[in-house]
Amino acid sequence: MLVTRRQFLVLSSIWSRLAAAPPRPPRKECFFGIHLDLHPSDRDRALGRDLSEEMVERLLERVRPDFVQYDCKGHVGFLGYPSQVSRSAPIVQDSLAIWRKVTARHGVALYIHFSGVWDSLAVREHPEWARRRPDGKPDDRQTSTFGPYVDARMIPQLKEAIARYDLDGAWVDGECWATNPDYGKAVARLFRQATGIGKLPKGPADRGWLQFLELNREQFRRYVRHYVEEIHAFRPGFQIASNWLYSTYVPERPDLPVDFISGDYLGNACISAARLEARYIAQNGKPWDLMAWGFQSARGNPVGPLHKPAVQLCQEAAVVLAQGGGFQIYYQPTRAGRIDDRHIEVMARVARFCRARQSLAHQSETVPQIGLLFSTTSLYTTSKKLFGGWGSAAHPARGLLDALIENQYSVDVIPEWKLQDCAARYPLIVVPDWPNLGAPVRDLLVDYLRRGGNLLVAGAENASLFASVLGVRLVGKPTDQQAFIPAEEVFANVRGLWQDVQPTGATPIEMRYPTYDSAGEAKTAATLARADQGRILGFYGPLGSDFAATHAPALREVVRRLVRRLFTPMVAVEGPPTVEVVLRRKGGLLLVHLINATGMQVAADYAAIDFVPAVGPLHVAMRLPAPPRKVRLEPEGLILAGSWEGGLWKTEIPRLHLHEILTVEL
Repeated sequence: MLVTRRQFLVLSSIWSRLAAAPPRPPRKECFFGIHLDLHPSDRDRALGRDLSEEMVERLLERVRPDFVQYDCKGHVGFLGYPSQVSRSAPIVQDSLAIWRKVTARHGVALYIHFSGVWDSLAVREHPEWARRRPDGKPDDRQTSTFGPYVDARMIPQLKEAIARYDLDGAWVDGECWATNPDYGKAVARLFRQATGIGKLPKGPADRGWLQFLELNREQFRRYVRHYVEEIHAFRPGFQIASNWLYSTYVPERPDLPVDFISGDYLGNACISAARLEARYIAQNGKPWDLMAWGFQSARGNPVGPLHKPAVQLCQEAAVVLAQGGGFQIYYQPTRAGRIDDRHIEVMARVARFCRARQSLAHQSETVPQIGLLFSTTSLYTTSKKLFGGWGSAAHPARGLLDALIENQYSVDVIPEWKLQDCAARYPLIVVPDWPNLGAPVRDLLVDYLRRGGNLLVAGAENASLFASVLGVRLVGKPTDQQAFIPAEEVFANVRGLWQDVQPTGATPIEMRYPTYDSAGEAKTAATLARADQGRILGFYGPLGSDFAATHAPALREVVRRLVRRLFTPMVAVEGPPTVEVVLRRKGGLLLVHLINATGMQVAADYAAIDFVPAVGPLHVAMRLPAPPRKVRLEPEGLILAGSWEGGLWKTEIPRLHLHEILTVEL
């Protein structure tokens, strides 16, 4: 496609203004951003029509983002700008040119949303580029990471856009989560060479299944490394993220040369998802952010998407900021490119909320308290998927994390690959009810235990794995059982896979009943034992999985009783279970984040919230080596008085609205 005179004049104007433009921040310095995508298609008839410099100016002046991510290519595969490389969607006005012109004038970085593996147009035009399904037919969405697509189309598209618009980076979508096992002839040949197996396996019962999955995973890694290195060589300083790479979706050591980590969370109970992802990604040591959808997709809602009020987005943002990350919001403009002033005002309110906490929250470091183990081995050996989202397969971790948070414990998520390096820093490590933790990880945890660590191990499968240190004899094999554990008010229903045990050296600490009758015959639900210098608590049923399914208060109480056997927190907060506590450090300060998750959105038929009631009073007790010099409640700047006795500094916070931070000078 030839460049028209009008397009040439627009591009010339961009380049002339760039010379005098203020510097734009690299991603490692970015904190708040806006993501805008449309997934352009050949059905569009108004792309860019209603976009104006004045509208972009208004948004940037009101919201003041560090970066904007604007659409370049969506999953459909059509480019959103006039291209000479491949097909563009019908374009009325070049939106990227306008966004580049105005963002450059304001010193705001401009990234593109760009769909990678998922390119429906590419596989329609070139079926030979498609991933092959198990039946041998070409996929109508996914390109093959084994094929020529990345060099023939993807990299040329990126290079063209970078050169034309002087872009700062790319947020590459449709990647790990859109990648499935490839049954193409080239894959079959490579698999046969690697394993000697002539037929590609189609399920866990087939020979070579795990090797087949790993062959596909390794090719995805090669694909990402290849395009990232090619683009870095073409434009040094250009910054790239592959959506959800090195999150729980791809729980691996971050060895590929991506510049930052990012992912967009959506659906119901977004706060629960953000809690897990933020804590996992924060462990990677790379710049990172999470993207909240500015509208609730509310799957299952017959009405359709509903835009989130500012208070809902602020509540979600608090969960991410408390872990030291950046935050961005995703909106879809109209097909003509217009963004309504109402949405701009919501963005501005959320931005002000985040900025008020930036100096304390951004790039802070954890204060290790409880570490929750996230198992790569279990997911990679028991799921049929290459990568996440894992759905219910990740529920052991998500549920147990929620239960610990609702008991006001400060919790980090420990990636399996990082366990050996950081285990000793944690007073307590909690192992969710993963079905296949693996012997190497077990050995690391037993070593931690014997050196004086405290270990809480959940799950029927883990009982046999840790049998040598649990102090119990296994009775039979795990079976699906009804289980009711008495709580203070009602029973905790913990139905699922249980391992019957007979304590030998361990002490039974929780009993379970086959029905809600505590006068009936009981079985051991949990035990406590010593192993050299450490202590191990075994819970022999589906602790995390069941809490993820129900979030039942009685089961939360059981979790609290278990943890109290092993761990005393540095900071204890008395308040409702909707108060989240996060301990961090920055600039010599101890930071105690307090987040009010009351009323968080959880269901499709209650899709949005516009009111979060304040909670309080909250009673806070800190175990410190000496009385603090000063304690402030931020961002208000209120100096708090307190009492000191027996190594405890105590204070009261009358009310918690959304997110406040105790800053403690020691």
